[in-house]
Amino acid sequence: MTLSAICYGAGYLTGLTAFWWMACRRRLATQGVLLLMLAGLIGGLASANLAQRLVAGTEGKTVLGAVAGGWLCVALCKRGLGIRRPLGDLFAVALSAGEAVGRWGCFFGGCCYGRPTGVPWAIWQHGAWRHPTQVYLSLAALAILIALVRTERRSLPENGLFYLQGLLYCAARFLIECWRESPPLALSLSAAQWACLAGLGFFAWKAQGLKQPARRLAAQPERSL
Repeated sequence: MTLSAICYGAGYLTGLTAFWWMACRRRLATQGVLLLMLAGLIGGLASANLAQRLVAGTEGKTVLGAVAGGWLCVALCKRGLGIRRPLGDLFAVALSAGEAVGRWGCFFGGCCYGRPTGVPWAIWQHGAWRHPTQVYLSLAALAILIALVRTERRSLPENGLFYLQGLLYCAARFLIECWRESPPLALSLSAAQWACLAGLGFFAWKAQGLKQPARRLAAQPERSL
């Protein structure tokens, strides 16, 4: 087993652990929530590979594809189970924690590499000294995770962390894409940057619906969970 594969596996395990920790913290550690966690994992893995093949035409995984596919699978699974309570906050923490660790798999695997540069912290990959964009992405995810944990202590409406994580991630990813070796799609922006712009609009729009007074529903989980 390669070091890259170990890091990817550790990333998934970290994400699952963070999800279950948040579920226990919110008193939502039920069988229904466990099924949703597995649905998000399976859907995310499948769509991560599919999106990479469709968009880039190469083998590998894309986090943006994983988020979109995982969200869709969870939404369908919630409908099938009759679960109506928002659970996005659990996935927000899991995504950030998992990526903070899993991106090191990209680092050791040599994918998602940066553009050539002369900065002192450049790394040698693919025949040139390059920006360690995999490390940038890992550190960004860690910073977002810390922000989420600190914000979680406040009284936010449910799904507030999910929309906050989406906004922060899309903004950070858009910036880091400027240092990644990726072909432009249109107007000198890569496909990932266009996806980030769409994500920023989506999460900003959804966050507008959270202006009602903050509520804490964690004390009494729904029976349907």
